[in-house]
Amino acid sequence: MIRHIVCWKLAATDAVTKSEHAAEIARQMNELPALIPEILSLQVGENVLFPEVNWDVVLIADFDDAEALERYSVHPEHQRVGKYIGEVREDRVAVDIEL
Repeated sequence: MIRHIVCWKLAATDAVTKSEHAAEIARQMNELPALIPEILSLQVGENVLFPEVNWDVVLIADFDDAEALERYSVHPEHQRVGKYIGEVREDRVAVDIEL
C-alpha cells in the first residue's frame, strides 16, 4: 500500500482568503473518492496551529500500489482539481511512503 501525503502553502496572504481557498481544496478533493476508484482513503485538512511556519493544507491518501497512484495522478478529475490548486498555491511538497 502507498500513502500519498501532499502539503500546500497557499498564495493568499490574508487569513480569510487562505481559509476560503483551503475549504475549496478540501471540498473538491473530497469529491474524488466517488470518482476515482483507485483511492482507498482520502483525508484533507487545513492547518490549525502555527500558521507562520506550518504549511496550510494537507492531503493524505492511500492507494493499493504505485500503479494505482499513477492512475489517480493522470485521471481527468484529479487533473481538474489540480488545476484549481495550482491557481491558489504558492508551493507544494509531497512524500509517498510504503505501508
